[in-house]
Amino acid sequence: MPSFDISSDIDWQELDNAINQATKELGSRFDFKSVKTEVKLDKKLKTITLWCALEAKLDALKDVLINKAIKRGISTLAFDYDPLEQAFGGSVRQVVKIQAGVSKEKGKEIIGALKETQLKVQGQIQDEKVRVTGKSRDDLQAAMAQLRTMQDKLKIPLQFGNFRE
Repeated sequence: MPSFDISSDIDWQELDNAINQATKELGSRFDFKSVKTEVKLDKKLKTITLWCALEAKLDALKDVLINKAIKRGISTLAFDYDPLEQAFGGSVRQVVKIQAGVSKEKGKEIIGALKETQLKVQGQIQDEKVRVTGKSRDDLQAAMAQLRTMQDKLKIPLQFGNFRE
């Protein structure tokens, strides 16, 4: 029975490079000359912490980070922004959760989306992946096409792999 896996992986080295480039650019930009900023990546917690001394500059900081991530081939769907937090001295902090791997909740959403397509395929959550099986290769390819169009609705970057006959 043909099958394929749906995963949501991220290239951690490219993300680290994007953060380093963003930090370097912020250090050389004129509008950030006297503004203290910090971008920290925590791979274990899968988070990026954005800290800025001025709340008004945090959006510009996010824009720089997003632009560098896009240039490095990282989907913006991988970033899930928490609300702003007030930090010490009037500064602000924002934690960005990185969606790497398909969580159980997202896996259930993907399986629900597959059922909505009315294709003859079944989804099964396996660790941080979803295995999709079907009787024909055409059904699986149609399921891939449908899920590609639904990525924005699911709010998760999807990769398809391990296609087997």
